[in-house]
Amino acid sequence: MHTAQREHIHEVIRLVAPAAGVAGPQVDPLIRESWSRCVHQHKLDPTRMQEAIILPSQRVREHRERIEEFLTIARHGLEAIHQQVGGLGYCVLLADARGVTVDYLGDLRLDPDLRRTGLYLGSDWNEHLAGTCAIGTAIATGQALVVHQTDHFDATHIPLTCTAAPIYDPLGHLTAVLDISALTSPQAKSSQHLALQLVKPYAHRVESASFLRWFRSDWVLKLHPSPEFVEISPDHLVALDAGGRVVGHNRAAQLLLEHAHGSCVLGLAFEQLFEARFDDLGRYMRAMPGERRAVALRGTADRLFLHAIAPPTRWAAPAVARPLALPAPLAALSGGDPALDQQLQRAARLAETTVSVLVTGETGSGKEYLARALHAASPRADRPFVAVNCAAIPETLIESELFGHLPGAFSGAAPKGKRGLVQEADGGTLFLDEIGDMPLAMQARLLRVLAEREVLPIGATRAQKVDVRVLAATHADLPARVRAGRFREDLYYRLAGAQLVLPPLRARRDLPWLIARFLGSAPDAAQLAPQAERRLLAYAWPGNLRELRNAIDFGQAMAGSGGRIGLAELPESVLAATGAPALAAPVAGEAALPAGDSLPPEALLLLQYLRAARWNISAVAHQMGVARMTVYRRMQRWGIKAPGA
Repeated sequence: MHTAQREHIHEVIRLVAPAAGVAGPQVDPLIRESWSRCVHQHKLDPTRMQEAIILPSQRVREHRERIEEFLTIARHGLEAIHQQVGGLGYCVLLADARGVTVDYLGDLRLDPDLRRTGLYLGSDWNEHLAGTCAIGTAIATGQALVVHQTDHFDATHIPLTCTAAPIYDPLGHLTAVLDISALTSPQAKSSQHLALQLVKPYAHRVESASFLRWFRSDWVLKLHPSPEFVEISPDHLVALDAGGRVVGHNRAAQLLLEHAHGSCVLGLAFEQLFEARFDDLGRYMRAMPGERRAVALRGTADRLFLHAIAPPTRWAAPAVARPLALPAPLAALSGGDPALDQQLQRAARLAETTVSVLVTGETGSGKEYLARALHAASPRADRPFVAVNCAAIPETLIESELFGHLPGAFSGAAPKGKRGLVQEADGGTLFLDEIGDMPLAMQARLLRVLAEREVLPIGATRAQKVDVRVLAATHADLPARVRAGRFREDLYYRLAGAQLVLPPLRARRDLPWLIARFLGSAPDAAQLAPQAERRLLAYAWPGNLRELRNAIDFGQAMAGSGGRIGLAELPESVLAATGAPALAAPVAGEAALPAGDSLPPEALLLLQYLRAARWNISAVAHQMGVARMTVYRRMQRWGIKAPGA
């Protein structure tokens, strides 16, 4: 350890010790607060000298795939800033919201040094792992900042100078961090002032480009204090839907409008925020001279210049991705239900990848059917599909069942040893059903399989490589279990590389098709009487596909070969149910819709999404490709209320 590193460790300990007085002026308060978080919140040891954490390529691909469209947009900004600073010894990094570097530009001649220090693709700069650093601390604080040399918590990083700025999505969530870093620099932190003034506008440009792509079908408002810059370099961006309500904003507009209004502005009408009418937005378009486009913020003395961009006309509507021709195994799962078809379209796009997929939905909604179809539609179709019900294996046996064991590894072990289910799936697909019920101790072991693609049987000293694609399923609310400490957060993000949400049977529009499919087309198959079919269509199916299959099998058994299934041949549970339409029937614990309300098709579709996602508004907005406030507005319009609302 060098003298400089020892002195730095001593300084960190002195400033974060409980008995320490006020820190000297040489330590920025933002840095001092981060040091304190590192010790007291993240439980990091100031004396440690940790090497850079570089994730394996598969994990990096997973992080990149989560923000794939954003990366395409941001790449142009990275190349532009690298042209400015690359010759000065800087590399350019783009990290995602979890602190993992998902894009990188640097001098190839310095490649070994950059990788060793973590200025590299796949490096994890989250503050709770790397300590005080530009990327991690920008994520923690939401601020642009310079972390220069001895500002770093970990003494390993003190030769580096790093400057970062956060990038937000149009709903106010942090999406990424833009960073420029150098292996060496002048001692004075003030030498990086220009670096900070360069990174912030480039982060703003990337954020604006992403915003304009996101809302290319909506009204876009550009705002700036100067009429000369309002069109070419606006500070603030706001998006409005066709009704004049705010559906998005960039970070600068969010801070400005929330400060003026006092709360979140998503969903508010244009007139609630500005001293102008939405119907008059045409006055603020390019035809009007810039100096005559001033608009006042309601309730303040602030005036900005506004440039409004109208949505494209219908004939110039933005291109929509063509639906894929579904592979036969996936196409066989739906008879035309819109919500399910959209999920199958997503599954088809994932079929040829190795991205881990988490399938969620109520018990019996067909999660294993979808997993098997996804496997059958993949390049691994001719390799094993191994299904593991994590809730059915006793906790005392799950480790040996999953990972196998050597001969005599424990009392009662098979004398010849045993290959685990993970190894049985080598080359194919491992399906982990009811993953939410896996014991915490096993979750750590499974995480290693996902991260390192290797398995260590009980009693073995050397891990064995495996090539498996992991699909998982659960009816549980995994984010809630993560918050409760019952499920590992890192495992959740590993499993949820992509997420597919299955609608419950009561919300599906292809129920007649399913009934016909379960009845079969054999000449001696029982026929379904019209009154029995109406009762089946009206039933709420709390047991989903399993209950429907059982009901059809029961009816066929009662009717006999070639018979007719009437009301008398249906199960008691179905006969005892009311005849209210299944879609309008409230789910257990769910607020009922207004009495007598006749919902239009688009409202019924929204209801399918909400029930399938267990009323997770963010998940529904993501699935439908709209803003969360749009979902809230539609729920309010049609009187749809969440459980307990």
